[in-house]
Amino acid sequence: MKLTDRLLKIASLVTKDKKIADIGTDHGYIPVYLLNKAHVSYAILADVNKGPLDNAKKEVKYNNLLDNVDLRLGSGIEVLEQGEVDEVIIAGMGGILISQLLEAKLEVAHTVDKLILQPMQAQDELRRYLYKNGFEILDEVLVKEDFRIYEIIIAKYTGNITNIEDEIYLEVGKKLIENKDPLLEEFINKKIHMYKSILNKIEGKSGEVIEQKRQASLSSIKKLENLIK
Repeated sequence: MKLTDRLLKIASLVTKDKKIADIGTDHGYIPVYLLNKAHVSYAILADVNKGPLDNAKKEVKYNNLLDNVDLRLGSGIEVLEQGEVDEVIIAGMGGILISQLLEAKLEVAHTVDKLILQPMQAQDELRRYLYKNGFEILDEVLVKEDFRIYEIIIAKYTGNITNIEDEIYLEVGKKLIENKDPLLEEFINKKIHMYKSILNKIEGKSGEVIEQKRQASLSSIKKLENLIK
């Protein structure tokens, strides 16, 4: 089984010999890959929908791994009990939904060693939630698959609230800048292009809302350009 670049990068962030849970597991590719590599020996595969969980079960059976997994039907980390796993993967969902899943069972979210989160959109809202609710962002990485760059956030609950010094760091994680992620410049340039596209669309238009959008876009472009100077 060959993982996509996105899934392979997520799998690489799992600590060896830890018990893991893969939330929204779909076909179960990440835990099956890690079990086959003997990187982990036990995994909980969970999905809110029966169809994807059945797909995961087929993949697990095909790889003769039924003794190493627990398949659970249910929403988010609500299927987990405190202390069952060391690390939790939540990938391929929106940032707001990931926040809601963490909030739904805080006794689990607060006690695992590591949360590996890969939001598909609203990444800024996920960072905001983590900072405001006592989670520390331990690291961030970018991974490119086809023409898209994905953001992966590694977090852990510490109870410390992080002040957000500038909204731009919700859009571009500070750890990406500190680590000089190899994809950072391309990632930021894509964001600059997005804001320039907004400016092009509203060019020649007027009104208070339009002007607010214009100024916000210009401000974001300037801040983003400063990040890669």
